[in-house]
Amino acid sequence: MTETSTETIAAVIDRYSGDPGMLIPMMQDVQAELGYLPQVELKQLSNGLGVPLAQIYSVATFYSSFRLMPKGDHTIQLCMGTVCFLKGANKIAEAIQQEFELVPGGTSPDRKFTFAPLNCVGACALAPVMVVDDEHHGSLTVDSAVELLHKIAAGEKPSRDGESAKGKSKGKGKTRKSAGKGKPPAKAKKKKSPGSNKT
Repeated sequence: MTETSTETIAAVIDRYSGDPGMLIPMMQDVQAELGYLPQVELKQLSNGLGVPLAQIYSVATFYSSFRLMPKGDHTIQLCMGTVCFLKGANKIAEAIQQEFELVPGGTSPDRKFTFAPLNCVGACALAPVMVVDDEHHGSLTVDSAVELLHKIAAGEKPSRDGESAKGKSKGKGKTRKSAGKGKPPAKAKKKKSPGSNKT
């Protein structure tokens, strides 16, 4: 543990007067300072409060807002909802985890990606869909998902497939709508002038 992190833990404990009942706010402050909850710092927190380390880990794993691993440069949120699952999201998840050495909720060894599968992202029309850094990418396959992430890891900015898919669907809708109006418009009847009935 570095001197800086030791001071951080001591400051956090002092901030709450060493009250074990304030464990959660203390853990939130540690994560805000360090970006996640490192094992060494949690041991220091345990010793400083007289709280069993197992209890601290129980809290850390119970609340999804806590991270035991550093967050990656990019966050992958893969939709695992029913529609996406039926269209191959499970296979995409397996491929991503194998390709980038990820586990759900974990960060890749190179710290490029953090993998956070979700139950639903509310974009079923684009299934299977993946959100990377708040950008939607839809109609993915195993290969296109892996390729997309490799481009992002290399610093490239890929096109937002989700928007393209939306644009295409809107375009089709307009085409179908205009196709229903294929008949030429009826010719307007000429209005008689006010004096046309005069003889």
